[in-house]
Amino acid sequence: MSEFIPISDARKMRSGVNVEAEVVSKGDPRTVNLKSGGTVDVCDAEIANEDKSEENKMKLTLWGDDIKAVNVGDKVVITNGYTNEFKGEVSLTKGKFGKMEINP
Repeated sequence: MSEFIPISDARKMRSGVNVEAEVVSKGDPRTVNLKSGGTVDVCDAEIANEDKSEENKMKLTLWGDDIKAVNVGDKVVITNGYTNEFKGEVSLTKGKFGKMEINP
């Protein structure tokens, strides 16, 4: 079993992120162009640990089929995810090698 970390710690990491959190909001999907060609749908959601304080909230980027699978109020478990920073905001994604469970 992986050890889960608070979102406040996950923000400082780049890879191997294991987080258990609740989806508190979800934006509208948008279509983006891939570097390899083609397009994919992407959507930003916000996740939070139990206390829902600002330091324990983080953006979760959902790709493809994960967009429809995740809803506000769901509990998500990300294992071996990674973070990246864009325009000063850190976001988490499961990536190619990570795993996401919904309401485990």
